[in-house]
Amino acid sequence: MDDIFDEVRTALYSVWNRRWLALGVAWAVCLAGWAFVAMIPNSYESRARIYVDVDDVLSEQLGIAGDGREEIDRVRQTLASAVNLEKVVRGTRLGEGITDRPEMNAAVADLTEQVRVRSEQNSLFSISATVGKRDLTDAQNAVLARDVVQKLLDIFREEHIAGSRIDVNRAIAKLDEQLAERKKELEEAEARRLAFEAEYPDLIGGSASLSNKIQELRTEMRDIEADLAGAESSLAALNGQIQGTPRTLPGSAGGAKAALAEAQQQLAALRARGLKDQHPDVEAALKQVVILRQQAELAGPDEEVGTPNQAYASLVAIRSDRLANIEALQSRRAAIQSQISSLQASQASEPAVAAEANRISRDYDVLRQNYEKLLQDREDIRTRGEVDDETSQFKFDLIDPPVVPQKPSAPNRPLLLVGVLIAGCAAGAGVAYGLGQMRSTFMTAQKLERSFDLPVIGAISLAVSETTRALARRRLKQFAGASAGLVGVLVILLAIEIVTVGSVA
Repeated sequence: MDDIFDEVRTALYSVWNRRWLALGVAWAVCLAGWAFVAMIPNSYESRARIYVDVDDVLSEQLGIAGDGREEIDRVRQTLASAVNLEKVVRGTRLGEGITDRPEMNAAVADLTEQVRVRSEQNSLFSISATVGKRDLTDAQNAVLARDVVQKLLDIFREEHIAGSRIDVNRAIAKLDEQLAERKKELEEAEARRLAFEAEYPDLIGGSASLSNKIQELRTEMRDIEADLAGAESSLAALNGQIQGTPRTLPGSAGGAKAALAEAQQQLAALRARGLKDQHPDVEAALKQVVILRQQAELAGPDEEVGTPNQAYASLVAIRSDRLANIEALQSRRAAIQSQISSLQASQASEPAVAAEANRISRDYDVLRQNYEKLLQDREDIRTRGEVDDETSQFKFDLIDPPVVPQKPSAPNRPLLLVGVLIAGCAAGAGVAYGLGQMRSTFMTAQKLERSFDLPVIGAISLAVSETTRALARRRLKQFAGASAGLVGVLVILLAIEIVTVGSVA
């Protein structure tokens, strides 16, 4: 511990013994450093905060709401791009005197380091710019910082509000191109399908459709067989009822000819009402006339028979209808059975053709679905673009508008001035100490003893006369005055800095 204390005391004595050298070096370093600090231009920072409301009620009601935060993040991330910063340079004083591309690229590169876009919350972020040009005054730099931030805000609005419509138009144009390609492919697929269907009509829709057709025909066959069984059962019951009903009513006046005449009158009355032969009442009357005409022919010209039974004639007419219905159902059943057999034969005998039918049908369905989806997407985007134009989908609130800064943000000149003073004093002390180390002198007897490893018998004190002491006191006052002058210069520089900063703008 004593050794360390002795070394410190030796170093201090060495510096103090060469204090004028140390003070001169300190003055030189401080003057140079303060001159350099004075040449550093002041930088002024302007800042703005924006809140973006991404809740779009109308778009959500229409079912076309997009992810607004993603779009806002995209605009925020590209706000400081080279293209946008070039717009800032051209729109402010930063672009004055720039005549060629290299100068513009250099200005954009400098501005890239000076602009910051930061997210503070989900919908709140800030834009800041720091400007410090050497060829401008402090007031001009402060105004320029505000102008840069304001220009960035303008670009932000253009990029999202006006740029949103551009993006919509680009998306629609891209979809139109895809739709044209899909339409051409769809038309070609449809032409192949029509050509195949013309050659193989039974395989329209592919083998899957063929199986569905067979299943549908079998279902229809079951329905027809059920209807046919019901019709045959009803016909059997009707035949039994006809057998128990007499053709004529005994003891009544008139005959078959009279009944025929009456039936013909009824038929004429129906036709006089404008009813066609296809009308059910007219058809029933015609059938009754035919039956009565047959009875009249059997009875002969002079034969008198009983009055025809109207119930019997009605039952006969109903039976005729049911017979016709049964024949139609039987014909339909035969036709369906023939179709089923034909489709089964096609399915079994031509598997390659059925596979081709599957491929053609599948390709056509896929292309048609893709085409319809693209159509729907285009309409959704067009509707969204119209909503953006009509309602300004996202709303911007300027929380803190950019203002002209009243004091520089950098450099911290007072701290630098004080730092230069400390660095100057350290440099002076270091030079004095280093010079002392280069000299082969010993400041204390203990150091001499350690260096030569020999005992030191004693030390002779310096005898100072009164004249020498007076001279030493005078020189000490001069050293104190020179040191105080160094501190005084620092105080003056600090005062000038405070006054200068207070007078900005």
